[in-house]
Amino acid sequence: MFHAVELLGVAVFAVSGALAAGRRSLDLIGLAVIATVTAVGGGTLRDLLLDRTVFWIADPTYLYVCLTAALLTMLYARHRHPPERLILYADALGLALFSISGAQIAEHLGHGGIVAVIMGTATGVAGGLLRDVLCAEIPLILRRGRMYASAAIAGIVVYLLLREVLDRDIAALLGMSAIAALRLAAIAWNLTLPVFSLPGKDSEET
Repeated sequence: MFHAVELLGVAVFAVSGALAAGRRSLDLIGLAVIATVTAVGGGTLRDLLLDRTVFWIADPTYLYVCLTAALLTMLYARHRHPPERLILYADALGLALFSISGAQIAEHLGHGGIVAVIMGTATGVAGGLLRDVLCAEIPLILRRGRMYASAAIAGIVVYLLLREVLDRDIAALLGMSAIAALRLAAIAWNLTLPVFSLPGKDSEET
């Protein structure tokens, strides 16, 4: 199941990367680069931080899945106009899949809960961060008050708590569901976190 989840996460993130490349009218090389960076960027950062062989080097299947998903997305978009929010929905699903898989990898290496949360969150958000930077957009993780990394953190905590009382696979599915539900709810209803801001100069003078 773990391998299948990572492959699905790569495919979904590649779709969001391909859609972002399409919005910027990039050529085929640009499409491949953005899709690949989006799909494997988070996992690459995780593996480098954990000092393990980078997952797509150990198993190039991930790259084939990434490029195939990007190509299919391009072919689909040439015949039908994708919904404007499709990139956000694809990103939410990728966030859910990769965040939990990243936390599980940290666990398998013997790291505790806080490291699992950090590694899982990095796995989930770093690819989208790189995608947005390369496409000259404000990264989702930095947009004011948006529930993005916070959704990943919450879902990973749910997984870590439930794995103590439930089967690990069931706990993982529930953790993914929590992340996806929080992120999709934030998209649908514009849910935001409280914003911390210091008083401006005008406020200080009054």
